[in-house]
This record gives sequence, C-alpha cells and structure tokens, in this order.
Amino acid sequence: MMLKKALSLSALILLSVFLIPKQTNGQNINASMFRLAEGFVRIAEPGQLADTLNVWGDVTAPGRYIVPRGTTVHELISYARGATRQRGGQDQNLDWNKLRVEINISSYNGARQSETVENFTYRYNEPYPAELRNYELDNDDILSVEMKRRPNFLDYLRVFSSIVGATATTIIVVDRLAE
Repeated sequence: MMLKKALSLSALILLSVFLIPKQTNGQNINASMFRLAEGFVRIAEPGQLADTLNVWGDVTAPGRYIVPRGTTVHELISYARGATRQRGGQDQNLDWNKLRVEINISSYNGARQSETVENFTYRYNEPYPAELRNYELDNDDILSVEMKRRPNFLDYLRVFSSIVGATATTIIVVDRLAE
C-alpha cells in the first residue's frame, strides 16, 4: 500500500516536471526538451512539421532528435548541448583555440539508393563557416561531430617513452637470458 502511494506520488512529480509550463521572467516556455527515451529527444512542438535527425560523436548528448523543420546545424548541435571537451576527459587545461571541429553530414537518397556526405572543418578561433550556417538539413540526416587537436609535446613524449621502455626491457631480458 505504501509502495503504491510512493509510486503514484513520484509519477505525479515526473508528470508535473514535463507537463506544467515553466516560467522564465514572466514568459511561459511550453516545450523545451522532452526526453522520450534514452538518446531520443523531442524538441518540436506536437503538430509542428518536424524532421528526425541523428547527432553522433563528440557532443554532450548524442542521440536522435525530433526538431522543427528548417533547424540549422548549429541549432542542432546546441540541442545536443554542444561539443564535449575531449574524449575520455583528458587534457584538463585544454586550449580551445587549438581545437579543430570536423562536422560530417550524411544524407541518404532512397530513390537513387545513394549516400552523400558533406564535410566541414573549422577551428574554434575562426568564424563559423557560412556554408555550414546556410546548410539545409533533411529528414533522417546524420550529423557527426569530431573534436580534434594537434598533438603536443606530451603526446610525443608518451609515445617515445613507451618505445624506450619496451626497448630497454627487451635488452635487459635478452642480457639476463644470455648469462
């Protein structure tokens, strides 16, 4: 009995979070993000013309998004909560100016049974590319975002030190076996 009441109370709380309009500076915000399932997010209002797009790669919230028709690439990346710092949480003091962003947009044409991929690359300290700003997304497009950076001295040192360590270990083992 007590468990049933607790479950119904938690269901009411969850419904109120998603269904009651939020107030921001006196304005109603009826539809922001609504998570339908893990990795599946509805942005578009019910009844609004919408496209379903996939966002993959180095974004904070990759997944499948139902967005209003005419959504731009940078809006879609914003819905996915922007680019991540770096895979694996490495590089705590990352210099964003040295990062290169690669965005690939894959579109499938069912009538021609062909796949086309558009590639866009830019650096964070450069202006956002105009051709990317004006790119028109279609239903079922796949947008993949990859953050790349130039290797620095420590990256080369890590590779070099592991090679030197393996070589030194091999020499010591061979020397001990020869005795």
